[in-house]
Amino acid sequence: MTTESNIRQLASIISWCFTILILSNLSVTAQDTGLVVIGNKENVPSELERRELISVLRGEQQRWKESGGKVVLALMEPDTPIGRNVCTRVYNMSGNELQKYFLLLVFQGKARAPNYFDSAVELEAFVAKTPGAIGVVNQNTNRSVKTVLVDGNSSL
Repeated sequence: MTTESNIRQLASIISWCFTILILSNLSVTAQDTGLVVIGNKENVPSELERRELISVLRGEQQRWKESGGKVVLALMEPDTPIGRNVCTRVYNMSGNELQKYFLLLVFQGKARAPNYFDSAVELEAFVAKTPGAIGVVNQNTNRSVKTVLVDGNSSL
């Protein structure tokens, strides 16, 4: 084989690898599209406007407007598939950026740190037993919590 044919063969292999990489990323993105906001049945409103939800999730709004109760954030660990999806779609940050963001807010005394979970089941159980708790999961499987509508929609 000549050097030129080796280069063509290598280029072909790289092209195929690149195509496979793109297709695998598209399938992961398609699987991670649905996000649902869940809340404790006490103190958490049944519906929020998106701007209020973002304010709550960013730690800017610390009390619920209707009840006056404390907001308690429950999030998936940023290194989980749901956590990465939430970081990207809700916070527009990487997992590391999100953790630094909340660390700074906590250090400045402006917000409480979110409660992080490795599984959606644990997060849902925490939200169910904690008044004022709100979280984001890929689907609500726990009847002990309510799905919070955002701008009238059941998913983000």
